[in-house]
Amino acid sequence: MSIFPKNKNEIACFDNSYARLPERFYERVQPTAVRAPRLVRLNETLAKELRLDFTVWSQDALAALFAGNIFTPGIEPIAQSYAGHQFGHFVPQLGDGRAILLGEVLDQVGKRRDIQLKGAGRTCFSRNGDGRAALGPVLREYILSEAMFHLGIPTTRSLAIVTTGEEVFRERALPGAVLTRIAASHIRVGTFQYFMARGDTEAIKQLADYVIERHYPEAKEAPHPYEALLRSVADAQALLVAKWMHVGFIHGVMNTDNTAISGETIDYGPCAFMDEYDPATVFSSIDHHGRYAYGNQGNIAEWNLTRLAECLLGLFDENEERAIGKAKEALATFRPAFERYWREGMCRKIGLTENEPEAVSLTQDLLALMKKNQADYTLSFRCLSIGISEGEDAAPLKSLFSNSLEFDEWCTRWRKQLLREKKSASEIAQSMNRVNPAFIPRNHRVEQALQAAVTQHDFSKTEQLIEVLSKPYEDQPANSAAMAPPKPDERVRETFCGT
Repeated sequence: MSIFPKNKNEIACFDNSYARLPERFYERVQPTAVRAPRLVRLNETLAKELRLDFTVWSQDALAALFAGNIFTPGIEPIAQSYAGHQFGHFVPQLGDGRAILLGEVLDQVGKRRDIQLKGAGRTCFSRNGDGRAALGPVLREYILSEAMFHLGIPTTRSLAIVTTGEEVFRERALPGAVLTRIAASHIRVGTFQYFMARGDTEAIKQLADYVIERHYPEAKEAPHPYEALLRSVADAQALLVAKWMHVGFIHGVMNTDNTAISGETIDYGPCAFMDEYDPATVFSSIDHHGRYAYGNQGNIAEWNLTRLAECLLGLFDENEERAIGKAKEALATFRPAFERYWREGMCRKIGLTENEPEAVSLTQDLLALMKKNQADYTLSFRCLSIGISEGEDAAPLKSLFSNSLEFDEWCTRWRKQLLREKKSASEIAQSMNRVNPAFIPRNHRVEQALQAAVTQHDFSKTEQLIEVLSKPYEDQPANSAAMAPPKPDERVRETFCGT
């Protein structure tokens, strides 16, 4: 076990379990030093959670550390091997082409967390890429991942951003940056696929055993551990995607290499939050056929899990027919779990418990009205709490619906159902506001912050946005403008992959 030293005292213990797996699971690499690293942001709250005490480090030393220019004892840099289906097409070798895993630390509650640098230079998996990251996508991942955390969505997190003092070249020259990403692990469905593509059944078993030990220890005690593993991953994905959709999030690139076995959101490339509700909404510039549209995310999660099941077949049973039968049984748990999580969450958003058909019907009918009226998804739910009592001034809510008569009819049914909850209007409103955010990372706000940082080196909008998004469920009168949907000339219609 190695340590991060702080003077004579340790600030964190590394225990790099993944690096103790056979070397075909990764390649040992070194970050490529950058010319002039500068610390843009350090997530001090997260650092404390990870037991990382940087109080005696200078800004220059922190910048060098998070750029990969210097190392501390215990760091064992590796690039992880994985494959993946990208928009349905299998690529047998992907791997960390611009990300380097420094190692793992045990946080305040003893949970193992990866520390990874994104944009730290070429690796053996770079495939002619430069291994670097531009400042805009790095800031975007920081803003979005931290916003998702505060919204209560399982997610990777962001510890630090440094600029490199160097340019990266995409369509044009852009300032370079490195992101320090924190994850429960970076193991993906594509990690299993990497070994399946090579017929390496021994590695698949080793990886499955490792995942059980690290993420799903309860599966170890099950009569059939590997089937229990698949069921556990399926349940984690069902909960994750339902939670995404409750807040209007569209991942944008749900490839199997971006499906984390831990059940965390990973990769904030062409992701976005919906403004007007429409299940066909797509933002990703490369999703030409709507494969990863908002309303298709549950189906894609199930498709990705089927690819994981294919990798595990040999662990289920030596007989292929029996193994397929067991895989189907495990996969069959996903759909009812996803639909249950979805229904329960949507009913909570309108102040109801999901125990009667009318409650579910009300959520479905509200979504249909929102689509028909092109109502803003986030504001519709947030403003709904002011329309609980018929005597209340619901003008801000009604203004979101061009056909107020149809909405009034829905409200009459809804208020009648609320009476069955046997709670006061105040209690119901409070419970609704705890699950309906007032503030999300509006696409136009994010883009405004990124443009200011990239073109003017002005990070003030980024800082303001991060602060607002750290309290998404609270009323913030001073920041009410951040709730507003985009004006026509502010609309962001496409989002782009960081590579």
